[in-house]
Amino acid sequence: MFDYSKYLTAAVMTIIAVWRFPAVRYGDSHRRALWGGYAGFAVALWLYTPVVMDAVERIPVVDLSALLRHFSSTAAIVAALTYVATSYGTSSQAAVPRHVAVSRWIARASYRAGAVGVALLTVLFFSVVDRDKPSQNFLIDHSGQWGAAVYMTSFYLFPLVTTAVCGYQWTRAARWAESTSMRIGLGLMGISMWMGLIHTLARITILWVAVAFPLPPSTVEFLVDITSMWMNALFLIVAAGASIPTTRAVAARWTTWRTLYKTYSLWFDLMNAFPGTSLYPPEGRIAELMRIRVPIDVRVDRWTQEIADVCENLRYYAPASLMFAAEDVAATHPDPEPAAEAYWIKAALQVAASNAPIDPYAAAALLREKPFVDTASEAAWLARVSTAYSRITTDQARGLLVHCESLEAAADH
Repeated sequence: MFDYSKYLTAAVMTIIAVWRFPAVRYGDSHRRALWGGYAGFAVALWLYTPVVMDAVERIPVVDLSALLRHFSSTAAIVAALTYVATSYGTSSQAAVPRHVAVSRWIARASYRAGAVGVALLTVLFFSVVDRDKPSQNFLIDHSGQWGAAVYMTSFYLFPLVTTAVCGYQWTRAARWAESTSMRIGLGLMGISMWMGLIHTLARITILWVAVAFPLPPSTVEFLVDITSMWMNALFLIVAAGASIPTTRAVAARWTTWRTLYKTYSLWFDLMNAFPGTSLYPPEGRIAELMRIRVPIDVRVDRWTQEIADVCENLRYYAPASLMFAAEDVAATHPDPEPAAEAYWIKAALQVAASNAPIDPYAAAALLREKPFVDTASEAAWLARVSTAYSRITTDQARGLLVHCESLEAAADH
């Protein structure tokens, strides 16, 4: 059961790192640092799992998985310190507060300290740690050995500082957060860091008590397992705290993706009818939705503008009374206004496919005015239009054109 919790914690942290990966390309420096922290801890947590440990131990260096685990943890700690320093190490006040000054100092010293720490851990690992035989659990199997205690204490200095600094900064930031989700998220992150501080102090205490007063192996195993479960719990709290503030952004991104998905049918037909309107030839739905070079909100903005451009061109093909006829046909539709526009577009496309443009002075009127306040509202409207458009058959569009001709004939009489 305990091994399963290791896999769960590693998987959750990996999911967070993958989720945050776009920050590497599109984010600023402190978001990249935050991603580096998640990625480093994900690697370290996987190195705790039995499967990965067994794979690494095939390399002929005894207990190499422990050293790599501490390397990746150190890199993650440096990234976390950089994130906290760059995110909360600024102040608009004339007199710089002490916590801001400390954050700035940490930002300047973290990389150098990380490099020195990695070098020190390497020297201690190969010189003072007794590695005569591989260990199943580094702390338990090396319990009571002063060399391992010195090595691990050197490593724990990094999380000791990190948890104290991050715990203070995130707890303080939570009190001043503007939104409830941010307040809860930062509060959980702060709690997890204080838990990490307790975990680190407990581990250091266990190490040196075992050196000074040799403990039974069962006692050491119990204490190490308890602190390991504590560590897994704090990482799950970190994951929860990191996820909660982004729920609104995730919901907005999901809404944008659904808008793009729904608008595809309309956009695809219009771009094929008027080649050159789009920056590139339209492809299949899956291919379009999987384009990652352009952010999804930019694609929605572009599709919205391209659809508007083609609808403007369709005015020079559509009969003048086509909108009136479309409104008559769509009157019984569950969503009549978008359906009327969808009928107009479907019928106008049929006319455009077989006829030359009409006299510009006789062009159909613009589509009905809509009170759009931003591109998002216009895109949401087009998604409704596209939904209705995808259900209109060719025969229905022809019937609409016949109805339009009858209306014009009646008007002439």
